[in-house]
Amino acid sequence: MNNDSGEQNEYCKFDSQLLTLFTSSLYLAALVACFFASVVTRTFGRKFSMFFGGIVFLIGAILNGIAGNIVMLILGRILLGVGVGFANQSVPVYLSEMAPAKIRGALNIGFQMAITIGILIANLVNYWTNSIKGGYGWRISLGLAAVPALLMTVGSVFLPETPNSLLERGHTEKAKQMLRKIRGIDHVDEEFQDLFDASEAAKQVEHPWRNITNPRYRPQLVISFLIPFFQQFTGINVIMFYAPVLFKTLGFGSDASLMSAVITGVVNVLATLVSVFCVDKFGRRILFLEGGVQMFICQIGTGIVLGLKFGVAGEGSLSKGWADLVLFLICAYVAAFAWSWGPLGWLVPSEISPLEVRSAGQAINVSVNMLFTFMIGQAFLSMLCHMKFGLFIFFAGFVFLMTLFIFFFLPETKGVAIEEMHVIWEEHWFWKKYVQMEDTHNSGHGSSGASTSAKPV
Repeated sequence: MNNDSGEQNEYCKFDSQLLTLFTSSLYLAALVACFFASVVTRTFGRKFSMFFGGIVFLIGAILNGIAGNIVMLILGRILLGVGVGFANQSVPVYLSEMAPAKIRGALNIGFQMAITIGILIANLVNYWTNSIKGGYGWRISLGLAAVPALLMTVGSVFLPETPNSLLERGHTEKAKQMLRKIRGIDHVDEEFQDLFDASEAAKQVEHPWRNITNPRYRPQLVISFLIPFFQQFTGINVIMFYAPVLFKTLGFGSDASLMSAVITGVVNVLATLVSVFCVDKFGRRILFLEGGVQMFICQIGTGIVLGLKFGVAGEGSLSKGWADLVLFLICAYVAAFAWSWGPLGWLVPSEISPLEVRSAGQAINVSVNMLFTFMIGQAFLSMLCHMKFGLFIFFAGFVFLMTLFIFFFLPETKGVAIEEMHVIWEEHWFWKKYVQMEDTHNSGHGSSGASTSAKPV
């Protein structure tokens, strides 16, 4: 792939807008799709949203595999993006609603675990197809995305619907039977009453998008925006998207760069397992904070090494020792992300919103995630070319800011039932003033309509 910048140095040799457009077009499509997915998920249920997303993803994968030109490739990527938008909207909510509070974190992280396994498999497939003669290896690489799409489509048919979704759509008795089934006990009256009360409040909300802007939901609105924003400004996706290109840029050979990407994929999977076993034991905050500190150190270290070896001019090369150090720093960085901001960036926004604004909150989470994934993905190779080693310092600055945000503004949600999540905001040093402000407003004026009926129960 030729670069578009006209510069010939280690930072710029893969700067190509065609490459970035192909890679990041998926996320722009996902951004648009998640708004439609929000309505579909609320109106037709979580299962249908997953099924529809799987079908569209399957069509996109097939189109990519048989593509005869760049237009077909980008169209296929756009369809993949629509599937991703629907899946990211519905799956985290589905997992949070189905799981008991005490293991909700571990089960929800199964979503991120599946993503990391998918990344690893994709890297292994790319490593294999790179050696195929005849120039059709890329078709296998892209077309094999049909396999997980088919699994998602068929699997969603056999999944039970969540009690929350059944209540939301008026199927009260089915919801109670489903709750008994998934909990494995007959006595679910207390939990069902909480779900029923939350559902009744949600039914009073005709416009969840308008309602989520009320002061009562200020914590959910801010966190649903900032967590996915910060997640993308860790720089993780550009490293995972462009891992082979990045490692080749840093002086690894073609095969070595693909193998290095496989190594980071293995680290990603193993570190996500750490989160699965720790998130409900130690909580969300400690993983966020430790991961932030570790990512900050690794980004600074990578920037310093590249600055020393390539300088501003981008000339020079990495010896084996320096290349191994860069690989170690990137692996340590990926590990930190994989047990903190990776899974928790999806878990926390999906569990903090009451039912009446849950679909809107998750749509904000997904749309912000996809918007900045697209923007960073589109700009990364150009940023690397122009900012050089300073790009890693740039991302380190955001990691520092996001770690401060978690320390001061995110309360612990471990073990708190979704329907009782309002309590943590009422007791938080900063967010309580917004919740109490709305309570005072409602009690002082009396109310009818959405704002009173929609308060969390």
